[in-house]
Amino acid sequence: MSSFTDWDIVRNLLLAARWTLLLSLIAFTCGTLVTLPLLALRIARWRWPKRLIAVYIALFQGTPLLMQLFLAFFGVALFGIDVSPWTAATLALTLFTSAFLLDIWYGSIRALPKGQWEACRCLGLSFGQTLLRVIAPQAIRIAIAPTVGFSVQVVKGTALASIIGFVELTKAGTMLNNVTFAPFKVFGLVALGYFLICFPLSWYSRYLEKKFHAAHHH
Repeated sequence: MSSFTDWDIVRNLLLAARWTLLLSLIAFTCGTLVTLPLLALRIARWRWPKRLIAVYIALFQGTPLLMQLFLAFFGVALFGIDVSPWTAATLALTLFTSAFLLDIWYGSIRALPKGQWEACRCLGLSFGQTLLRVIAPQAIRIAIAPTVGFSVQVVKGTALASIIGFVELTKAGTMLNNVTFAPFKVFGLVALGYFLICFPLSWYSRYLEKKFHAAHHH
């Protein structure tokens, strides 16, 4: 019988949960940094960038995240570049996140009346000024609820990083189960961990959506 106590299991899972949260946060932050310039190109009038961005979105939304993680980890290694699970997980999750954020934020901008762009042009505002001063503040209000809702998918997505050896909540659960042979207890706690991270985000997303709709109808 293993000498692991229940507290040992919980403590190890809590330590691993830090990496789940950190990876989610990094993926979301880097995803945002990738999304913003692509979003500006997608709104602009040039046709070519729009086509390339459409391919980019289709590629990362239309293929499984698991495959993207494999390619980031093993694919890059084919070129003789040594990639750590951290780097591969960050890269794959960043690209995955940005493809979805691009759609959410672009949709939020498109939801605003077209006339606002024309009105700003009549007032002599440039494209950049219109975007930053008029469009963005309104679009952010529309985008915030679906963005928070999507963050739940990012947290769940980090679970797949365990496949390439990244030790987060799922991987730690697998390792602990191999030692303790108590799958119900270990994976029950792993599930609880994800619930405690994801439920507040889901709840907050719904709250924001209701709040936005209430403000919208007044």
